[in-house]
Amino acid sequence: MENFFTRYTDSSAVFPSFPIIQHNCLGSWDIFLSLFHSFTMLPHPPLLVAIQDPPSRRSVLPRFPGFWSFAPPSWQPTGRHSCFSYLSCSTVFHDSSEMLSVDVFSPEGLFGSPHRSLRVTSVYLLRTNRPPYRSIPHEGIFSFLSCPHLALGDFNLHHPLADPCRSLSEREFIISTRYFDAAFDLRFQLLNTPEVYTRFPFDTISRPSVLDLAFANTALSPLVSSWDTLLPSTGSDHVPCVITLKPPAIMLPPPTPHWALLDLDAVGKALDTFTTLPSPARPTPNSLSRWFDISSTRLTTLLTSHPPSKCPCPRSKPWWSPRLSSLRREYHKFARMSRLDPSPLNWSNVKSSRRTYFKAIASAKRAHWSDFRSSATPRSLWTAKRFAFGRPPQRFPELPGASNAAEVAETLLDHFFPSKPSPLPLLRLTRYEE
Repeated sequence: MENFFTRYTDSSAVFPSFPIIQHNCLGSWDIFLSLFHSFTMLPHPPLLVAIQDPPSRRSVLPRFPGFWSFAPPSWQPTGRHSCFSYLSCSTVFHDSSEMLSVDVFSPEGLFGSPHRSLRVTSVYLLRTNRPPYRSIPHEGIFSFLSCPHLALGDFNLHHPLADPCRSLSEREFIISTRYFDAAFDLRFQLLNTPEVYTRFPFDTISRPSVLDLAFANTALSPLVSSWDTLLPSTGSDHVPCVITLKPPAIMLPPPTPHWALLDLDAVGKALDTFTTLPSPARPTPNSLSRWFDISSTRLTTLLTSHPPSKCPCPRSKPWWSPRLSSLRREYHKFARMSRLDPSPLNWSNVKSSRRTYFKAIASAKRAHWSDFRSSATPRSLWTAKRFAFGRPPQRFPELPGASNAAEVAETLLDHFFPSKPSPLPLLRLTRYEE
């Protein structure tokens, strides 16, 4: 476990991304095997696999090469509980058999961050007939931790933040709001993309829904790169959810909308069909604030989904890549070592890393320029011309001796209106005595 994480803490290494998979197997071996065989489609092997309702045989958990299986002590093969499959970890058991946590440790820090541990909690909420009408209360799932914490699983909850277009009954809204409020009070953030369904019922009467949820606390949010359902169907009515962890050092800044290129006609049509949730019948300050937040989030999501994205700032380099960041860190590391110890070996490493870094920059610029020309549009024609011909020459001469406005004005006056030379002094004739 130590080598698994610390080999990526070196500044010269290329940081990979680590997926965490969550899926409900419905107790089927075929679904279990189909899920694990689909991992070949991922660019990197999964770090953890959280399974709800796993298959079993003679009270034995399923196994797969390269993974270990864990379950709560009270786990029974006839029940529908959650288990973990992973390479190496330490488990944390809870009072409920439908919840299990895994702690991952690294003495050098996870992904180069100061945090040395990561907790992942798998939850499988079952419906009950007694309050809180779920098998685990909301205060038992989320807890305050200074280390990164990820809570994921099959929550069996319907909430407008995860599924904005779903019509909810008052009871469904009250039950789900308790869990979401408990998560938000402890600074957890919902990772699901709104309106991306995670369950597709086998019958043709029920509509798709979002039951598989993932929450990350403030310490883990910078390490989360994406949440997606990119794996193919395994035969279950649930789809596998992939949470990708990535170091913040190479994560690109979030894109911002380019409002100048906004299609107003498309936005107008979307606003015509936009409907808000009904206001609470007996409004209270909390319910009114919650209704306003949900409506505002839906409207903001609608507006930001139409315009294209642009660079975060005018000084952003579109040709920059994580590989260049890694090469730059390597070059500066060898440069610092050479300044501390100016030996021939360190100087050779500096020259080699600098040569590789500059060649990679030139190659990235050429590749980006080629892609830019191949995808040029009439809008970008003048931009391409400006890039091709470079900057125009300066129209005014440089004034090296002028550092402020008064000196610039005096220099220009002396240049255009030079002062006349002073006349020669009048010669005085002296008396010649002889």
